Amino acid sequence: MNQDQYLTLEQLVGNTPLVRLQRLPGEVGTPRGNVILGKMEGNNPAGSVKDRPALSMILEAEKRGDIKPGDTLIEATSGNTGIALAMVAAMRGYKMILIMPDNLSLERRASMTAYGAELILTPADQGGMEYARDLATKMQSEGKGIVLDQFANPDNPLAHFKTTGPEIWSQTAGRVTHFVSAMGTTGTIMGTSKFLKFMNPNVQIVGAQPAEGSQIPGIRKWPQAYLPKIYDATRVDRFELIEQSDAETMARRLAAEEGICAGVSAAGALVAALRVAAEVRDSTIVFIVCDRGDRYLSTGIFNQ
Repeated sequence: MNQDQYLTLEQLVGNTPLVRLQRLPGEVGTPRGNVILGKMEGNNPAGSVKDRPALSMILEAEKRGDIKPGDTLIEATSGNTGIALAMVAAMRGYKMILIMPDNLSLERRASMTAYGAELILTPADQGGMEYARDLATKMQSEGKGIVLDQFANPDNPLAHFKTTGPEIWSQTAGRVTHFVSAMGTTGTIMGTSKFLKFMNPNVQIVGAQPAEGSQIPGIRKWPQAYLPKIYDATRVDRFELIEQSDAETMARRLAAEEGICAGVSAAGALVAALRVAAEVRDSTIVFIVCDRGDRYLSTGIFNQ
């Protein structure tokens, strides 16, 4: 028997479907000649777009000889990267320590520990992700493990330059005119922008950021001191500020009207995509459906 004829789990990361929205676009869709497409990243093995950079960061570090199976890896995470890293660590034989603010959903915590990761919760009222990132750095300096650092690691956007961007280009037959993504570590928007702009400099890149006072899992606007080192402002053409209430309402509508149960950051990206659609005609607008909505059920956002 030839075992190579069967795929391993890491070979199932990426190649996610691109789905056309049928109802939500309404007057800004077909009547204006616009097509709005969601890149279904919840179809990845660990359930989010973060499977791509998690696999990339570990495999590329292995190739360089920076890490080897049996090592302990450390990462500060708001959830999806941690789940993805926990999965890849389990696949490749690493110990994984994840540091996460304590105000994030129970499903995310449970998913990380299910893969065998050690979870350290930090007080959200003492700085949230910034506090978690500082603690990861401190633990590394104490010799407790190796920090992959998704915020500064070029292998994060590299994953999207190699996979997400080419997939979108191929799936739209080069017709994509706008790419819309939530901004967290900024890896997705950086890597995908680099590829799409290489193929067609006229593709517009739109970043969704939280409006003042809004807390949307997966969408961040970082203080200058914590701005991800992989971020390059020249790769984003415009920003859309998303209200938390708008993102949560859109998450419910996306599930109830399109049958796509997705997370709040995906819904925030859709809010931005629909704003763009209201301004243009004959455009192909792709937004990232970052993860699945079942990761947020305990938050109650789907109960209203």
